[in-house]
Amino acid sequence: MVCLGRNETPAAATTQGSIKVYSYEKGGYVMSEAVVKTAEEWRKLLTPEQFHILREMGTERAGSGIYDKHHERGVYRCAACGLDLFLSKDKYESGTGWPSFTAPIAPENIGTAEDNTLFTRRTEVHCRRCGGHIGHVFDDGPKPTGLRYCMNSAALKFAAAR
Repeated sequence: MVCLGRNETPAAATTQGSIKVYSYEKGGYVMSEAVVKTAEEWRKLLTPEQFHILREMGTERAGSGIYDKHHERGVYRCAACGLDLFLSKDKYESGTGWPSFTAPIAPENIGTAEDNTLFTRRTEVHCRRCGGHIGHVFDDGPKPTGLRYCMNSAALKFAAAR
């Protein structure tokens, strides 16, 4: 059984084989293999909180994440598979209690899907390589994109710029 989260998204469900993604370290696009694991394999690799957020589409409590007020220069990666997702230059203080970004490192590195849970319509954001749920995107962000990528700290792993 492949575990992609309780609300399996079409993009996550079909991500298999090689995919084109942007690599911060390489400074360009590379081909990468999709990461597909069973629920048991993910449970062994992730903390209980990470598993709940990344694999079961959970959300951490506002203000509880380590990256909400984090200001170091570098790249934020998927905590499950290590794919580069966001750059610190695109991070801003949204006042929501979650780390927020104006754009992903590259559109190819994330996937989106409609999320109609919690009696509202939102756009879910997931890692393109492993399908892990990382947060939601809203259209109330600052210029230049007008978007707010509202992410869960537990779904991210930061790597400082060298």
